[in-house]
Amino acid sequence: MYPDKGVIEREDGSVLIKRAIEGQVVEYLISKKRNGRAEGRILKVIEKSALEDAKDFCPHSKCGGCSYQSISYDNQISIKNKQIIELLKDAADEDFLWEGIIKSPSEFNYRNKMEFSFGDEVKDGPLSLGLHKRASHYDVVNTPNCNIVHEDFNVIQAFTREFFANRDVSYFHKHSRTGFLRHLIVRRSAVYEEILINIVTTSALNTKIEDRQEVGVLDKALTDLINDWLDGLLKLEKSKLRGKIVGVIHTINNSYADAVVNQESKILYGRDYIYENLLGLKFKISSFSFFQTNSKGAEVLYKSVIDYVGDTEGKFLYDLYSGTGTIAQLLSKYANKVYAIEIVEEAVKAACENAKLNAIDNCVFMCGDVLKLVDELAGKVDIIVLDPPRDGIHPKALPKIIDFGAEKIVYVSCKPGSLARDLRLLQDGGYRMKKAIGVDMFPNTSGVEVVALLEKH
Repeated sequence: MYPDKGVIEREDGSVLIKRAIEGQVVEYLISKKRNGRAEGRILKVIEKSALEDAKDFCPHSKCGGCSYQSISYDNQISIKNKQIIELLKDAADEDFLWEGIIKSPSEFNYRNKMEFSFGDEVKDGPLSLGLHKRASHYDVVNTPNCNIVHEDFNVIQAFTREFFANRDVSYFHKHSRTGFLRHLIVRRSAVYEEILINIVTTSALNTKIEDRQEVGVLDKALTDLINDWLDGLLKLEKSKLRGKIVGVIHTINNSYADAVVNQESKILYGRDYIYENLLGLKFKISSFSFFQTNSKGAEVLYKSVIDYVGDTEGKFLYDLYSGTGTIAQLLSKYANKVYAIEIVEEAVKAACENAKLNAIDNCVFMCGDVLKLVDELAGKVDIIVLDPPRDGIHPKALPKIIDFGAEKIVYVSCKPGSLARDLRLLQDGGYRMKKAIGVDMFPNTSGVEVVALLEKH
């Protein structure tokens, strides 16, 4: 069952088991019961599924990142295909054409961004830098041989962990609210092989964050520490990296949340962005910009979107939840005008810069909440592209979008469950799903992107 859930049938009803694979024999614990449904989690896999036939397992089995790492890629696609068909058929009012799932161009080494966390694998253990342990908010697993990223990521990660571990520098502890190291963000462009590195820390080592008066002021010892790390990185580039480091950033985050919060950033070296190329267009990507994490897979995804949008010559398009304006710019070639709305100010700024970079002058980028800004859009619209965040479209925004009366709506979903929910409301508003296609942007995980074409009934 999508996403990444198995179903156990019992005499007293069914139980949904997170991260279970069809055919496994598991020991499980029921963790939740409500509305006649039960949910559980695996305590132990007693017997593997026949689908778990991958020969080369990831060495970091405790990491919570790749739930399908034990399954061959063909079987991964088969599982996702079955799950998405069931999900969409349950939501659709009428028959539609399901065009299957297109594989990612690369099964491994495809991610262009990673957000590593500092921590420890066991309480009071040595410094670790990697990803959170499966089902844990605290333990961080070292992942020096991650196989869904380019080797440059692993080299940078291993060097950074060793550098700070050798100097006995503490990570940020959630409970005591003390410590220095928080995250390491690495971006690498597939086409230009440019690398952007961002280290995220607090502004002091042992002082509690609520007692830190000046966010961006480090004492000399910590400033020297970061500069020494930077020097090591630049030496590393010359000897062990295939890509080129074009920028290194230091971000201060004194917030309580276990998330990357940009309270203040400083460029330590080079610039604060990289360039990527998709389908002949050049895009500038900053450390905090949203950009598809699988560059080559994104080209496959956007080709599917372009195909579903169809003829745009002389037409007016809306690109809602437009991010850095990638889709808007790709569709602008023959369109009369494309209006794009995005709530993240930095993304809108990047979209404007990218349009200028690509000599595109018929895109209008607007910053704000789609729920509010759609009221400012007026006039005829022929085609609407929706590419919302994981939670889908705000239920109050959907009726406004429907009222535009566009002949086509192309919905791009990174969480097909949200598409299925929104599809019901779009159908109530007079639209019917004609066809849909999946694009596997996230091999070795349960995730998949879906593009759906809806037409006015």
